Amino acid sequence: MDNSKIKVCIGLSGGVDSSVAALLLKQQGYDVFALFMQNWHDASTTLHGDCEWEEDRFVAELVARKVGIPFYFVDLSKEYRQRVVDYMFSEYEKGRTPNPDVLCNREIKFDAFLKCAKKLGADMVATGHYCRKDTVSITDKDGQSRQVHRILAGSDPNKDQSYFLCQLNQEQLSQALFPIGDIMKPEVRRLAHEADLPSADKKDSQGICFVGKVDLPTFLQQKLKPCEGDIVEIFDAFYADNEQYRNYESLRQIISEGSEKLSSLTDDQLLEFSKPISHEVRFETETYRSGRKHIKKTRYKANPFGKIVGRHDGAQFYTIGQRKGLNVGGHEQPLFVIETDIEKNIIYVGEGHSHKGLSRSCLRVAPEEIHWIRPDMKMEVGEQRRYSVRIRYRQPLQDATLLMRESGLYIIFDTPQRGITPGQFAAWYTPVEETLETGHKDTSMEMVGSGVI
Repeated sequence: MDNSKIKVCIGLSGGVDSSVAALLLKQQGYDVFALFMQNWHDASTTLHGDCEWEEDRFVAELVARKVGIPFYFVDLSKEYRQRVVDYMFSEYEKGRTPNPDVLCNREIKFDAFLKCAKKLGADMVATGHYCRKDTVSITDKDGQSRQVHRILAGSDPNKDQSYFLCQLNQEQLSQALFPIGDIMKPEVRRLAHEADLPSADKKDSQGICFVGKVDLPTFLQQKLKPCEGDIVEIFDAFYADNEQYRNYESLRQIISEGSEKLSSLTDDQLLEFSKPISHEVRFETETYRSGRKHIKKTRYKANPFGKIVGRHDGAQFYTIGQRKGLNVGGHEQPLFVIETDIEKNIIYVGEGHSHKGLSRSCLRVAPEEIHWIRPDMKMEVGEQRRYSVRIRYRQPLQDATLLMRESGLYIIFDTPQRGITPGQFAAWYTPVEETLETGHKDTSMEMVGSGVI
């Protein structure tokens, strides 16, 4: 194929990854142009308090000049606020924790940005993601041969970013290129230095996609009002006679007995297994006299199940598994958020990484939230499959059984998972065999679907 006939728009951010992606596309003979998008204006929300995007744009323009490609600029801040930030606020208000990077790829980079690139004449768009795409021919149920696009994990296991693309569809993938997906990060830096790119030593971006590093509660307080409430620590004794926790333990026993046992579970049983434990504890008060003057005071009676250990500024500002920002002392091990009750404005916490309230084995994806990157691999109601799953970026893949039922898709992990968080994305992968240029066979992981927990 003559690459010079394919016009590619590289989303140039000013970082080293997209810079090297632009360099490689140019070297491979594509007709390349760069497009820098501004998605955020309000510098007051970032920890640095300055306009980081202005510096990024300046570096991106220098990179484009160095690579020798045209440079364009587009302001997509309106679309970003409406389709990413407003959604974030809405989700946090409901006590869920969204992933803005996944949303940004689905709604902005491979939608609004893609449409803008097409108007400028692009056939394809490229980004600096560490993931790979390939196209294979399959035979469908009608015996017809057609092509499908696959998302494969990046070759660098420490930088694989396929998870962030878990909501893309076949149409979006058909127009996407990921030039650095088969390169290790140190090699990307080396190529940048070799080409003397201005971004060669630029640090990787952190924080919310296109917003930057922020203090999340302060950022969310733009729309969500602070409201003081109790922080309640839950003790181990709470679980001794808790029906939900007994359900969890019975599920772990079923998991150990094998997949046939799992297939016999009813929808009602699966629904119960997938629900997080409610940690409501009732505290009774008592009066006592204090000091020489025996002043009458009120205090909470000791409770074997839990204790009020502090105050917070709003349950909506916290997420499951969080340990920072609680400001509660007097513990040998760190405290972790195990539940947020938005209606009653209470945060429940537990001490230590192995606290019983931190882990569970089953999660549910509602029918309307299930997304198949590979529609040809869609599971039918009643079907059961084995996949490798991750529920957050950089998490090692976890072995799990997926069961499709009328009430949704249930993911049952072989081992309990810490910090399963409503609003986050679960993405499932399957191994695929590839033939390398050397002729050797290699196994890669293909991401085939995802859904909101």
